[in-house]
Amino acid sequence: MWFSFPLVFAESCAFIGSVLFTFNLWKTQDEPRKPAPHLIDECVADDSPEAGSGRPISIDIFFPTYDEEPELVRLSIIDAQKVRYPHNIEMNIFILDDGKRPAMGALAKEMGVEYITRENNVGFKAGNLRNALEQTYGDFIVICDADTRPFPTILEHTMGYFRDPDVAWVQTPQWFFDLPEGERLPQWLNRKVGRVGKWMGRAVEKVYGPVTLGEDPYVNDPQMFYDVIQRRRNWVNASFCCGAGSIHRREAVMEAALRSYSEQISKEQSEVEKQIRKITKEKNVDQSVSDNLRQELIFDTEFTPYKFHVSEDIYTSIVLHSDSARNWRSVMHPNVESKMLSPQDLQTWTVQRFKYSGGSIDIFMNDNPIFRKGMTLKQKLMYGASFWSNLSAIWNIIFLACPIIYFLTSIAPVSAYDVTFYLHFIPFVLTAEMAMMVGTWGVAGYKGKTNFLSFFPVNLRALWTVLRGKKISFPTTPKERQSGTFGQLVIPQMAVFGLSLLSMLYAWGSYFLGGYGNYSLGGLVFNSFWTMNNMMAMWGMIAAAYWSPPPSETTQEEAGSEELKYGI
Repeated sequence: MWFSFPLVFAESCAFIGSVLFTFNLWKTQDEPRKPAPHLIDECVADDSPEAGSGRPISIDIFFPTYDEEPELVRLSIIDAQKVRYPHNIEMNIFILDDGKRPAMGALAKEMGVEYITRENNVGFKAGNLRNALEQTYGDFIVICDADTRPFPTILEHTMGYFRDPDVAWVQTPQWFFDLPEGERLPQWLNRKVGRVGKWMGRAVEKVYGPVTLGEDPYVNDPQMFYDVIQRRRNWVNASFCCGAGSIHRREAVMEAALRSYSEQISKEQSEVEKQIRKITKEKNVDQSVSDNLRQELIFDTEFTPYKFHVSEDIYTSIVLHSDSARNWRSVMHPNVESKMLSPQDLQTWTVQRFKYSGGSIDIFMNDNPIFRKGMTLKQKLMYGASFWSNLSAIWNIIFLACPIIYFLTSIAPVSAYDVTFYLHFIPFVLTAEMAMMVGTWGVAGYKGKTNFLSFFPVNLRALWTVLRGKKISFPTTPKERQSGTFGQLVIPQMAVFGLSLLSMLYAWGSYFLGGYGNYSLGGLVFNSFWTMNNMMAMWGMIAAAYWSPPPSETTQEEAGSEELKYGI
């Protein structure tokens, strides 16, 4: 039972995650595309002060930056200046430099764009955006990262959604243009052993299907997330903002921020007055004291249009979606409208994933939208699916440990690995996998699942950081490949891989040689397949730690120079 109960717990948690994920996949309902508006009164309600004004739309494009290279930002600005629109509108491009660098100011002057900086870095990216909002006036704001390369069509394809005055923001899918394409098995074997190898590779692919070596080792391809997960949240108005590549209605951001600001002050005032009543033993606080207290809180509390949080994008989405007085809507646009750089080494990947996971867990623990007023049940389930997945390390550790425990002790968590067990287990696994293939439109998912399993050390560290009350740090994600290898980052994965292999060899040896333990053939077969899946997951992360682009591949800096040279 000491073995069975943890496994039942892990299976139950995974089952809850499967139910939430299935609900997420349930329905695709894209927002109908509409023509791009020309005047602001085409995007506002009939009772709005702007209705009937006849004023052209104004749009600001923001590029927040901290320590990125000016040449990287230059390429992004060049593409932003190519953005077109079918009507005459006012469009301004801003470099928001939190690094206060003269070189970035010089770049802005050279490129003919606006430059905004500030004295401090309070709130990091969210604070940078707030500072820019205070100094600009565009009706709509396009949020980019320093490496975001917007397509010319980003506005003409998305602004039509804002004809609905309730649409607060539109998120577009992100696409990484620097993912290694890899090399097909026949070509790789041909290089290594000649024509015979090429024939062998073709024979393997005839049976197994296409095999590609050297493709993106970090599984950065975001197709599953944007094309499936985010897109299928449109029907319940729960697609959340992911930062770069999103277009925001300024009115929505400011209105939701004001409401959140008022709620925060009221909450803090209530807590302080509760302490005052406890000390004075009075039933009510004097009105003049209450008024003065509120004035002090207003003076001391930061007004934050974008929440000062490592996951400011999803936090702001929660604030807008829970604003029941206004019923703001979000739209996940189905087409890619920008490109950007992906993490090119395991250290960069780890920094990025730690921020994502830690930020989500922090929201789950401290401001859970499931308990927040204003959201519908369906919206809460969609957000719940996102947050639940970030707790997965808790039960994934059990799944990794179970076969190792069986191999080392011959103790099974189920009564028997007999025919009855397989008659239940095999149909379940096959139908679940086929259902997932249908449910995800055939988007490749195995690498994503193994990556999810091997992610457990980063996920655990993020969870432990939040549980200790520590803040998740705000380091910028490096845009260039960090030199060296990163074996120290995958020591936990190496340990799991080694223990899995050694314990499996030990158990099979004991079975055939009559050593310690009371193993069954069914148990050995089942746990061996389980272990091999775990080992493949760990191996992917271990290999990523030592991966480097082939010498013949063009580096990102060279690629950027070539694009600039040829105006691509």
